[in-house]
Amino acid sequence: MFNDIGGLELVALVVLAVLIFGPDKLPKVIQDAAAFIRKIRAFSENAKEDIRSELGPEFKDFEFEDLNPKTYLRKQLAENEDLKELKELRSSFDLKKEIDEVADAVNAREPSGVSDTAVPATVNGSPSGGPDLLKKRDKPARDERPPFDSDAT
Repeated sequence: MFNDIGGLELVALVVLAVLIFGPDKLPKVIQDAAAFIRKIRAFSENAKEDIRSELGPEFKDFEFEDLNPKTYLRKQLAENEDLKELKELRSSFDLKKEIDEVADAVNAREPSGVSDTAVPATVNGSPSGGPDLLKKRDKPARDERPPFDSDAT
């Protein structure tokens, strides 16, 4: 109930209560508030018991927390046999290993545990016989013309 109240906030509430009710009446106010909370809890428990008795014996294990949609869904999913098989299948699939294999293939590295692959050693293509597109070209030969000649008009 008071999980989100810090120490400084609690001290501020006590000081405020002392200022409002005074040190003489404060113990009586605390007792009255505690008695009121006890009466509300007792009323709530009696209402729950009345509802359970009116529902009959087939709802004997009925819990009001099950009316919360999140709790209801968790309970139904835990009892579903089809989902248990899906969980087993999911646990048998190693996603991390699959991602590592794809990353190795994309980065042209040899995957761990595999000796023969059809992936080239470099992406540029120079070991496989193609031109190296990342290498800077030397100056063209004198008789070789660039594709677009700016001098010719």
